[in-house]
Order: sequence, then structure tokens, then C-alpha cells
Amino acid sequence: MIRIFEKCPACGGQVLITECKCANCQLQMRGEFRTGQFSSLSEDQLTFVKVFLRTRGNLSEVEKVLGVSYPTIRNKLDEINDALTREETPSESNPGKRGNVAGAISNPTDEARRAILQQVAAGELSAADAVQKLQGLQGAK
Repeated sequence: MIRIFEKCPACGGQVLITECKCANCQLQMRGEFRTGQFSSLSEDQLTFVKVFLRTRGNLSEVEKVLGVSYPTIRNKLDEINDALTREETPSESNPGKRGNVAGAISNPTDEARRAILQQVAAGELSAADAVQKLQGLQGAK
């Protein structure tokens, strides 16, 4: 089975998933389905996220497991955060929401989310506390 991709390998257009099938009961569902937010991450980024979660956000442990420096970990966290927030930015086909577009005023929720992730990266906040704060931001929308 191949990994789901979001861009057409021929033209780079958005891939639309139109059919799903249950491997157990063979139920087939047809419609327009979106991929999960993490499907856009590379294998390297997904590996980092798994290690980060397995070590419960302990950056010293992440350093040991991956054999990389603290600045590399911070850069990787920023890279993954940017990839995930890019996924949250609505397209022109959904004008009801406004996203953080280059040159525009940024969303306070996005800034709060970035500040929380930076606290985790700096070791000032545990992953569990960060999750609670991030969930609080979701509820505040």
C-alpha cells in the first residue's frame, strides 16, 4: 500500500480522495475526503514527531535518540510547526476564514501557538502542559 500524498505527481495539483474501503467488512464509502494534517509531513519529520512524543518532549532525550544538537531540534520543531500551520491556512476556495498570509497581520491564536511551542523547544514547558494550553486555544476559537 502506498502512502497518501497530497499533490499530484504529474502536475502538482491537489489530490482529492473520493473512495475509501474497510479492510475488515469491505464497506465502501464514496465522497470527497481530506487527508489528515500530518500526512503532509515527510518521513523524517514524522520520525522526529514520534521520537518527540515517545520522549514526552524531553529535548535532552530527543538529542540522545536522534544524535542531533539542541539547535537542530529547535530548527526541526520550527520546520514541522511551519508545515502544520501551512496546512491550517485556508485556501482561496474557503474565504470564510482568514489565515496567516505573508505580509498580512498574523492571527493572535497562531502567535500564542508558536509561543507555546517555543517554550517546549526551550525546555521551559513540558509536552503535557503544552498540549493542555494548545487545547485551550482550540476551545477559545
